[in-house]
Amino acid sequence: MRASLGPVFALITGGGTGGHVYPALALADALVARGHPTDTIRFVGAARGLEARAVPAAGYSIDLLPARGLQRGRSLRTFVANVRMLGAMAVAVAGAARLVRALRPEVVVSVGGYASVPVVLAARWRRVPVVVHEQNARPGLANRLAVRLGARPAVSLPGTALRDAVVIGNPVRAEVLGIVRDPSAACALVGVVGGSLGSARLNDAALGLYDRWRDRADRRVHHVTGPRRFEACARSLEARRRPDDRLAYELVAYEEQMDRLYAEATLCVCRAGAVTVAELAAAGVPSVLVPWPGAADDHQSANAAAMAAAGAAIVLPDADCTGEGLAAVADALLDDADRLAAMTAAARSVARPDAADQLASLVEEVAGARA
Repeated sequence: MRASLGPVFALITGGGTGGHVYPALALADALVARGHPTDTIRFVGAARGLEARAVPAAGYSIDLLPARGLQRGRSLRTFVANVRMLGAMAVAVAGAARLVRALRPEVVVSVGGYASVPVVLAARWRRVPVVVHEQNARPGLANRLAVRLGARPAVSLPGTALRDAVVIGNPVRAEVLGIVRDPSAACALVGVVGGSLGSARLNDAALGLYDRWRDRADRRVHHVTGPRRFEACARSLEARRRPDDRLAYELVAYEEQMDRLYAEATLCVCRAGAVTVAELAAAGVPSVLVPWPGAADDHQSANAAAMAAAGAAIVLPDADCTGEGLAAVADALLDDADRLAAMTAAARSVARPDAADQLASLVEEVAGARA
């Protein structure tokens, strides 16, 4: 920690996954664009979360606390993990209190995730105003707690159950907002992306597409496996290949240029995390969404349902996401250009490209109300 550098304008807290971290970074960029110096925007996260790498890479300072998330279940292992979580949380709350006292933020912004809880508690103890941003259709425990403690809520989707919330959308990266779609009419590109860690279910289904489309020269697949699953997928793909195959099938562990994939893809097959849904909408990409059934409170199903209700996506249940099931849905869409065009328009209709700026306005308003 480098808490002696205060005071700061905003202390942004939370993280754990890209669904929390990337909207937080988009907010920070929006605040800087409004004239707040970079060194007055500071982050607090968990040492175990994605923010530990992503925030410094984006040029912002971060302090890391030893917070752990609550484990669900009734096993002895879960019980032991939650006991450890309580110990780590106590240490994190003490550390957060020292940070808030030293940095004297004008406002704290929680983007959710277990790492946000200690900072929100410390901020409310010292009467620092708090804004929460909820990315998912079903709010997480950390943000529900923050609102009960008096935080001002902003949400991404209408109908999100946080009292007196303002709907602003989910902040997305500037490079996604600048996408100009240019999918090939001659050779459809299907992107399959299971999130930053990958998805075994989507990987198996994507490889099943190879078996069914191997003789198609009018289709391409760009398959993002996730780093941990790349080698196994590469071996499986190699075992499937035949000398006379015509399908162009590209396998990568991690996609550094998602904006390029969004621009070129005719159709994307993805999980239904908050950032993924927001980026698909902002870029206008037709999608097949496969909600992860293990998501807290099944929030991915709610995210996917919101996109499907708008006509922007097809929801494919996890249990039905096999090579056969995915091929049936994808074939029907790829053979219907009018429907794909309608899905693109529908996706853009639910996008909120000014979400980061709207959230920055709310943060400034709440900070100003304190004066």
